[in-house]
Amino acid sequence: MTSVVAIGLLLVISLVIGIYGVRAARSASDFLVASRRVSPNWNALAIAGEYLSAASVLGLAGLLLKNGLGTIWYAVGFTAGYVAVVALVAGPMRRSGAYTVPDFAEYRLGAPRLRKLCGCVVLLIMLLYLVPQFKGAGVVLSLVSGTPYWVGVVLAGLVVSGSIAAGGMRSATYVQAFHYVVKLVFLAVPAIYLVAHAGADTRAEVLHPEWGTHFPDTIPVEFAVDTRFALEEPVTVTDPAGEEVVLREGSHSVTEGTEYVFPEGAPVPRPEALPELGGERWSTPLLNQGGYPLFETWSTLLALTLGCMGLPHVIMRFHTSPTARVARRVAVGVIALLGMFYLFPTVYGLLGRVLTPQLVLLQGTDTVAVVLPDHAVSGSVGTFLTALVAAGAFGAFLSTSSGLLLALAGGLSHDLFQSNVPRLRLGVAVGACVAVLLALPAQMTDINVLVVWAFTVAASTFCPLLVLGIWWRRLTLPGAATGLIVGAVTATGAVGWSVLLPTPGGWVDVLLAQPAAWTVPLAFTTMMAISRFTRPPEWAEHAVLRLHSP
Repeated sequence: MTSVVAIGLLLVISLVIGIYGVRAARSASDFLVASRRVSPNWNALAIAGEYLSAASVLGLAGLLLKNGLGTIWYAVGFTAGYVAVVALVAGPMRRSGAYTVPDFAEYRLGAPRLRKLCGCVVLLIMLLYLVPQFKGAGVVLSLVSGTPYWVGVVLAGLVVSGSIAAGGMRSATYVQAFHYVVKLVFLAVPAIYLVAHAGADTRAEVLHPEWGTHFPDTIPVEFAVDTRFALEEPVTVTDPAGEEVVLREGSHSVTEGTEYVFPEGAPVPRPEALPELGGERWSTPLLNQGGYPLFETWSTLLALTLGCMGLPHVIMRFHTSPTARVARRVAVGVIALLGMFYLFPTVYGLLGRVLTPQLVLLQGTDTVAVVLPDHAVSGSVGTFLTALVAAGAFGAFLSTSSGLLLALAGGLSHDLFQSNVPRLRLGVAVGACVAVLLALPAQMTDINVLVVWAFTVAASTFCPLLVLGIWWRRLTLPGAATGLIVGAVTATGAVGWSVLLPTPGGWVDVLLAQPAAWTVPLAFTTMMAISRFTRPPEWAEHAVLRLHSP
């Protein structure tokens, strides 16, 4: 009940702050970029609040618990993306005077058709990114209140679309800055308390993952889906009727709904295709899901770092700054804010490996940050800490969804059709409805899988367009359009195949699941090769000069 009250207060405050921005949303410029009058400090807080999504708050801790220490590279990639933004795009994009990435494409290459193509890519990226936000909201509310998963999804969609449709970018700025503070405080305080409360023995197990391969207490485990797992030694468990069941060493299959009670000290079963907790694959400092750790790590870092540069809602934020110099200063501030935050999801993942290893069997690793406080600390203190984490996690969904819906509305109304405030508000409502409908069947999909999918598409489409459009005057309309289509089709097709269809295994499996290492160079090469054989616009030199002139 405490968690529900905390989430309810957060929702009410978010709506009140969002409605405060209504008075300032009178034109498309007000709605999309807050008339370019957002102060640097507010902007840095808002960008950090928008960027720290469900993948950062829940997904990172869950992946660390399930797949091992190498997943900390996700935090590195998320933060390093802003280094690339500062170095390559923040200042020139602000000087372009564009509101959105499709705006920039039309300014640079003078083609309304390219603007519409970019608008379609915006819709694809934003929907891929919105679905895990609403999925996270449904999971958290279901955990703390017992409501069905769909209730949290619909509620988050209503609150976010309501506040953004009312006040646009200015509302989003205030709400997201508030949410960053909420996320940082509400995750940091429980994390610090849990580390202190865990005791020396638990902290030692965290630092030595090979120790923590047994259940710390008697744990009931209900399998939510059909599961195959392996045991290194025989275990005697208890079924719901109280009968003892001996699980012998080797592989086992259980059907959905099966429930066993594992005794204290029993080895934690290892689900098929996942690394053993504390084993060699789990403990490696590289990502290692497909057996090619170095390639997987580099490909993921490429997707996250370059994908940040191509995310429409990230780029849109820099147009709210008064000048290009201020835009770069804002981006540097965001790096510091992100680095401070990412200290804490790691704590939940590592402590969860020792205290809640059953979440791997339950396929609920995304919930470790919410489940851990009440499991580790009994009584009212544990309940209070759970409420803080739940409210912080819900704040992550709301703030990121605000920016995504704003960019989605820009893609629908500003880039694909003639823009005005009523149409922008309608675009917010339509985008929220579509994202909610897509999030309803996504309950069992890892949050980070969907987020990395969005980053991969952004890295393979808008990153080449922005980098070449800003730094290479020979970019042409045919080259840009062909590269966008090739990047979007290959990145979407590869990850979609790995998520939705069976894969043959080996190198093919890795290339499909982590395709950025080949889709990004392919998109760059396509744009440059086609541009070499076509003529750039007559105003290309003038356009590039404007991007780099004070």
